[in-house]
Amino acid sequence: MFKPTVGPIIGHVTTDHARIFMRGDSQNNATVFAGLRYRKLDSTQWSKGHFARLNASRDLCQVFSLNDLDSHCEYEYQTGWFSPMNPVHTVESIAELPLQWPREIYRFRTRASAPALPRAYIVGSCRYLRMTAGVASLPQLGDRIFASINQLIEGAEPPISATLMTGDQIYVDGLNLIAPDREYKDILLKYRAAFSQPNIQRLMSGTSTYMILDDHEIEDNWPAKASKSDHELYRNAMAAYEIYQASHSPVHELTTNEALNRAKPEHYWYQFSDGDIEWFVTDSRTRRNLSADDRRILDEAQEQALLKWLINSPARVKFVVTSVMFYPDRKQLGDDAWKAFPEQRLRLLETIRTRQIRNVIFVSGDVHGSLTARLTHSEDPDFEVHTIVSSPFYNSKLLPYATASTFLLDQPLVTTAAGDYRHELTSTVVSEDNFAHVLVESDQILVNYHDREGKKLQSVGINLR
Repeated sequence: MFKPTVGPIIGHVTTDHARIFMRGDSQNNATVFAGLRYRKLDSTQWSKGHFARLNASRDLCQVFSLNDLDSHCEYEYQTGWFSPMNPVHTVESIAELPLQWPREIYRFRTRASAPALPRAYIVGSCRYLRMTAGVASLPQLGDRIFASINQLIEGAEPPISATLMTGDQIYVDGLNLIAPDREYKDILLKYRAAFSQPNIQRLMSGTSTYMILDDHEIEDNWPAKASKSDHELYRNAMAAYEIYQASHSPVHELTTNEALNRAKPEHYWYQFSDGDIEWFVTDSRTRRNLSADDRRILDEAQEQALLKWLINSPARVKFVVTSVMFYPDRKQLGDDAWKAFPEQRLRLLETIRTRQIRNVIFVSGDVHGSLTARLTHSEDPDFEVHTIVSSPFYNSKLLPYATASTFLLDQPLVTTAAGDYRHELTSTVVSEDNFAHVLVESDQILVNYHDREGKKLQSVGINLR
């Protein structure tokens, strides 16, 4: 067996379930199978092999579903692909073959169910990987920061539960300079190049990784600049997104026999939990309504699901991921974010305020700058909402970094008859490549920003209530 050409990627993980993505390869259109086996870290006995036939329609990718795992337990696994000599082999028959598994052994950890345990996450976004004629140019620049993340994870206590990549994992449009990619095969090449670099590959092979798209997975500021000719671009971009990002996320439910339902997902937003901490990852890109009479950054069904979750979830901390910034607003170029959808933003804020929902944290990226900020209400001292922004993993030299002067901070975010929503920075604005290490403790959330070399830039405490 050969090691994966992309991956493996640990996707959605629960107390008893894990999803593992990998990609094989093919020569001369031969039949290709993928395999995976696993065991507890302290065991010498491997599980029976899990096997699947790889299809070109899914770019020879597979997501394995592991079930009935033990909670708060470390596992190790091997995975690879091969083409049998006999082309008539089936998934059942290859399980009887004496296979030589790849040497590489990877590890992952299942979730702990106990509440109130400290938990930690890596958060980041916007990783530019320049491509020339289908080949990554100087890929080590875009991969360097993931070596620093790996170093932090090795000694992290508590262990890192998950990495949240909140948008622009790839740049399909190449910043719209010269001949941006539009063809399906070219977009697939970008995913393969982006996810197979050594440091990010190492990170994703051992740490549960959750992703959501932003505009550059399709086209800059999508769909504001979309034309009729972009229908094929969108179809190709989303087909590739579904294979490489959505496939190992919670958008795919389990079937009655505990296999993954591989049908096209009804939507790209999803939820997941980690003890008494819950995450709602919104799709703030593909369900926009730009019409004047009903402007929405989230479609109605998604908004209602988010409101229902905010109101009814018993989670101690509620993280809401939105690839574009919820607040503060930018002075310029803000019409691509929540600033341009004030009615829907106000509905969310009023629900949080009037229902007295505590410990809501909005998490985003996009702006090529990192910060934390607090939102309060002039007439309601009990209202408080925070945001954590982390961007970029790696910036293009063609784009500026955000600074404090980028944002509108000298006026209320929203003025209503019931009072003003006022916001203030609670950190300095990081204007360089960086990532966030987010630690949720019993009484606070500690946000540590690190630069590309892993050096801590600043620490910010957010008090929990």
